[in-house]
This record gives sequence, C-alpha cells and structure tokens, in this order.
Amino acid sequence: MTVMAKKTAKKPAAPTAVPKVAAKENNTSKPSKKALRKALAAQKAQLLQKKNTKEQSKVEGQENAIVIAPVRKSDEPLVQTQASKWINKQRLMVVASRGITYRDRHLMNNLKTMLPHSKSEPKMDTKDPNIALNEMCEIRNCNKAIFFENRRRQDLYMWIGNVPSGPTAKFLVENIHNMGELRLPGNSLKSSRPLLSFDPLFDSAPHYALLKELLVQTFGVPNGHPKSQPFFDHVLTFTILDHRIWFRNYQIVAEDGSLAEIGPRFDLNLIKIFEGSFGGRVLYSNPHYVAPQKHRLAIKRAASEKYKDRQEAKKAKELRKPADGEVYADVDKFDDVFETIRPEEAVGQEKLVFKRKK
Repeated sequence: MTVMAKKTAKKPAAPTAVPKVAAKENNTSKPSKKALRKALAAQKAQLLQKKNTKEQSKVEGQENAIVIAPVRKSDEPLVQTQASKWINKQRLMVVASRGITYRDRHLMNNLKTMLPHSKSEPKMDTKDPNIALNEMCEIRNCNKAIFFENRRRQDLYMWIGNVPSGPTAKFLVENIHNMGELRLPGNSLKSSRPLLSFDPLFDSAPHYALLKELLVQTFGVPNGHPKSQPFFDHVLTFTILDHRIWFRNYQIVAEDGSLAEIGPRFDLNLIKIFEGSFGGRVLYSNPHYVAPQKHRLAIKRAASEKYKDRQEAKKAKELRKPADGEVYADVDKFDDVFETIRPEEAVGQEKLVFKRKK
C-alpha cells in the first residue's frame, strides 16, 4: 500500500507563466514606427510653413521699407513709418572744465534742460587735452559734444564738435543772461522739440553754411527720441549781427505767430573752425575776432589817454594863470592893447579919439 501511494501521489503543479502579450497590455503602449514617421513629417511641414511665412513678411517689409541715402541733408523731409520712427540717433554730451563761474554753470544747465538728447559728465581738469573728449564721447556713445572752457575766471569759450571725424567750432560766449536772472514771461514744456530758425545770412558764406549744419545737428532734438515729447512749442533763433551769432529762445504763444521770450540769451563770437574733432587743421579763422584780454587793454589805454589829456589841460591852465602879486601885463607884454580909455578921462590928443566928425 505504501509503494502504490507514492506512485499515485502527484507533485504540486508549477505556477503557470504569464504570457508576454498580457504583460504588454498592462504596460503603456508604445507608438509604432509608422506613427513616429507621420509625426516627424508633420513637424517638418510646420517648420517649412513658418519659414515661408517669415520670408514672405521680410519681402513685404523690404518692399514697404524706406531706403535712406548714405548722405542726407538735415533739412530734407523724410517720410517715417512705425518701424523707422527713431532714425536720427544723435546723442549730445555737455561737459565743462573746472573753474567755471556760477553764471556759466547756470547757462550749461539751461542748455541741458532744453536738449533732452544730451548727456552730462563730471567737470574736466584744465590740464587734460581736448582730445580726451573724444574718448569720453566714445564711452558714452555720443557723436556730438559741447565743451565749456573758462579762462581767467572771466572768459567763457564754447566748443561745438562732431565726434570723431569733425569739424569743430570754437566760440567766445558773450552777453550771458540765464533764465533765472531774466524772469521772462515765456514758458515751454520740458523735453519738447524746438523749431530752429536761422538768419538768411547763413547762406551767404561757406563758413556760415558749415556752422548752420553743425548747429542743426547739435541743437535739433531727434524725432522719436525716448526722452523727448512730440510737441513744438518753442523756437530757437540764430541771428547774425556784428559778425556774431545771437541766440534767443521764444515760446510759440498762438498759431498766428506771436512769440514770448523764454531765455537764456547769449551771443557766439566765432574764433576758428578746425577740421578734426577738437583739433586738427584750421579751416577758417575769423579776421574780426579780438581777444578779450586785448579788448580790456584797449579800454584801459583809452581811459589812460583821457587821464593824460586832463593832466595836460591842468598844466596849461597853470601856465596861463598869473602867480601871486602878478598881473596879466607882467605875463603878456601886449596885454595893454585891450585897455580902453573912457571919454571923461581922456586928456590932450586922447580926446581926438572920441571927437565926432561933422
């Protein structure tokens, strides 16, 4: 019985293996190769479509774009679009030398408020050459510069230059009156764009035409500048009189052309025009310019000549005047010629002088 039981007893059944197909169904299903190929083809088609649209937009933009000439005058009209608003990217640097007076400093601050496209810099040492201004402008990304230089704490010079190629004009600033001391009735919006008015005499000579273009590029606020306002409410006038350029700032009160002066006031006496930026060959030298020191010496000489004339007149008067106890007869031997005799005092032949003829 024991032997038969051992034979008939079955071994426990081994666990059945799970088919691979069922395991795949439980996990996330992977895409097939055909689906991947279709997705890649769709992405390529989308990229090609985007490239085509970009190229079409570029072509349309080039057709509608404004072609700017490499050389253009500042007074030529220019049609501007939204894509080309800020074309004239002029940047101006305003800097002064050490030793300027309070009046010169106020004038510089007035110009900074009028010109929103200007940038300021600390004062320069007088020992530094003017060529250092080119490096300062390059660091600040400026292509125009106004440099105020003071000498003897009396004379103010203004350098207006185009950086880095030139030209540069040097002026003597005279008759300075800033906004604070004038207190004129005119007023204008801060950072508004000015209209520039020039005397017709600027077209009469080549050096005046060069100065006109330099002043237009320096004092003209670019259209669309981020710090400027799109308004025209004041006029900057440049007038030539007595071989000087007179600067005035007026408010546009009404559309009929009525103006009110704002300030500041000053006039520019041209000294020289240089070819380079703050130096170089002299293109023009003003023959009517007189150095301020020579002018002051001429005034002193004229005053001294008046003093000499007064002293000579005093000496001549003392010579003509008789001394104490003297009469004019002692000084002038012919003084008795002017002595006359009264008729009642006449004696002898002297009576014949007063005798009437019948």
